[in-house]
Amino acid sequence: MSDSKRKILFLYTELAGYILSCIDELVNTTSTEVILVRWPLNKEAPFDFKFPDGIKVLQRNEIKDDELLAMAKNFNPDLIFCSGWVDKGYLKVCKEFRFKIPVVVGLDNQWDGSFRQRIASLFRFKLIRPYFSHAWVPGERQKKFARRLGIPEKNISTGFYSADTRHFFKIYNELLPLRTSHFPKRFIYVGRYLPFKGIQDLWDAFVELQNEHPNEWELWCLGTGDLWDKKVEHPKIKHFGFVQPNEISGIIAQTGVFILPSQFEPWGVVVHEFAASGFPLICTPNVGASEVFLEENKNGFLIEAGNKNSIKEVLTKCMNLNQDSLLSMSVHSHLLSSKITPQVWTDKLLNIH
Repeated sequence: MSDSKRKILFLYTELAGYILSCIDELVNTTSTEVILVRWPLNKEAPFDFKFPDGIKVLQRNEIKDDELLAMAKNFNPDLIFCSGWVDKGYLKVCKEFRFKIPVVVGLDNQWDGSFRQRIASLFRFKLIRPYFSHAWVPGERQKKFARRLGIPEKNISTGFYSADTRHFFKIYNELLPLRTSHFPKRFIYVGRYLPFKGIQDLWDAFVELQNEHPNEWELWCLGTGDLWDKKVEHPKIKHFGFVQPNEISGIIAQTGVFILPSQFEPWGVVVHEFAASGFPLICTPNVGASEVFLEENKNGFLIEAGNKNSIKEVLTKCMNLNQDSLLSMSVHSHLLSSKITPQVWTDKLLNIH
């Protein structure tokens, strides 16, 4: 891309607020014109988005494939970013520009060697290469998958996901002085209420622990999903339902340790968000973001996915930590969170060529 005003076309399926914070950084700190096409909201995560000034937003369900292609040709972008390869209309646009400009696929799947992934790898010259020249992934596990899909090593970038660190750094700076005098004895889970998120394991482990060794710690859970009607009711478990991002700060301020017991979690930007806020972290190794933002015993602990006893053991370990240890973990989490920011995200995007 030249030094003149760049034009970037984003083709998105499921949009998230943290992506918008990155695009906001892009348009406000560089000379870049942006068109964003997005799918309708996911009913399990009905975010109320505030779109950055200076970008044009198109609703995918309101534009036909041929209209989408015509729009792209008229816009004549310097780079196209496409989140995955499930939308055939998006793929038509990518194929049109494949050998003219960088056409970047975003993917967060970890390579696990499953039958489905091996088939995708086997047919990569039909499924991937006709449409995409580059890949942008969150971390090293996803980079391995991108290589298996036939994307050259030199054309794969990491750092695809970033939290809105400016927002969460502010929370950290506000909370740290308060925590030096009183560290909240509350675990917090933020995520969908779905079986693969491991939330049932968390509820069961927490209730058993309270029955065996009653204590003042609580568990606060934010989210919604298929398990909502089956949620465990307990005096020390509080369910908030879905909470809009602009309403979550007050809840965060009253909690102390973040936990994500997912059995399957390709990345998990929420881990980055709570690291930036200065929270000790508890995650499974299955959570992709743990490779960047969790250092065992320094700012948190790893638990075994689907293992209730492992969760109980680590919850107990956290409950027994003194305030100085919890504060030290908070500071280290915040330090690690600076590895990826919207500024870093913007630099990585503009270095794709």
